[in-house]
Amino acid sequence: MMRQPQPRDRGIPEATVARLPLYLRALNGMAERGIATVSSEDLASAAGVNSAKLRKDLSHLGSYGTRGVGYDVEYLVYQISRELGLTQDWAVAIVGVGNLGRALANYGGFVSRGFRVAALLDADPEIVGDDIAGLNVEHIDELEAVIKRRGVSIVVLATPAAAAQELCDRVIAAGVTSILNFAPVVLSVPDTVDVRKVDLSIELQILAFHEQRKADRMSGGPLMAVDSQ
Repeated sequence: MMRQPQPRDRGIPEATVARLPLYLRALNGMAERGIATVSSEDLASAAGVNSAKLRKDLSHLGSYGTRGVGYDVEYLVYQISRELGLTQDWAVAIVGVGNLGRALANYGGFVSRGFRVAALLDADPEIVGDDIAGLNVEHIDELEAVIKRRGVSIVVLATPAAAAQELCDRVIAAGVTSILNFAPVVLSVPDTVDVRKVDLSIELQILAFHEQRKADRMSGGPLMAVDSQ
């Protein structure tokens, strides 16, 4: 039976949900260094947020820390992991096994964070049948059967833009409601489906904007006008 993410019923804001992985990454690093407790200020600094925002975020989980002591690192890791659904094993299928798909398949950090790459699929006959990270690449024609057979809950689309929407539609029809999209296209999906888009070119363009701003400041040149609308 396919396990789907459980709906949150405590009204946790989406902005808070987006920051929980940052806290979890920082906490895991502290746990690995043997740190037992951490102050809100130190955890906020490690996660790159301000401490007031962190305290408010963690209050949504029912965690308020102890005055003069701070937060118990191990217990907070458990709380955040539970809220993010990482206390169980999520089966992931990667659709599109080009350079990016291969890199994702070989990434060793998924397992330690509650995810297991359970299937790789591609349409290229020269790729189908390859063994990558211990998995056999299966043909895209088998998509629906593979999703059902492997209990896939999350699909990663690492395909060319032209193929992404059709494959997205097939994935949704097969019962998957969580998609991570690396294809350079905006997908049209029902309200019941969650899509997270990763666009590396957009992130680079944002960094280029900030680099240009810094260069303008250093050279004394004109700053870009700020849109007041």
